[in-house]
Amino acid sequence: MAEALQKKLKAELEKYTAMQKDVSKSMSARQKLETQLTDNNIVKEELDLLDSTNTIYKLIGPVLVKQDLDEAKATVTKRLEYINGEIQRYEALLKDMEKKSEQHRELLSSLQQEYQRAHGVAAGKV
Repeated sequence: MAEALQKKLKAELEKYTAMQKDVSKSMSARQKLETQLTDNNIVKEELDLLDSTNTIYKLIGPVLVKQDLDEAKATVTKRLEYINGEIQRYEALLKDMEKKSEQHRELLSSLQQEYQRAHGVAAGKV
């Protein structure tokens, strides 16, 4: 019985470890999005300082191409909306993952206690 419990505990621990790796990856992706958000906010602020007499260039591959100010502002605004949406999606995902992780942690704790009780009973019989 203790051996089956130990295998189950080991399998659940591996699942928990994989879950923690997923949480870590999601947090890393969210941090990357936060950096992109900051960068794009700076670009938006810079574009807001310009007027129609200024010339704006967009880097496409190795070439700088002239771009309209309104078009550049619209592109940056859409990019900001997209990044904010992705950040919200990751926040919801992380919240869900943390909830599942906590439930899994409780399951591991109860399995560990059960294993220790079974191990203690087996030791008492010897």
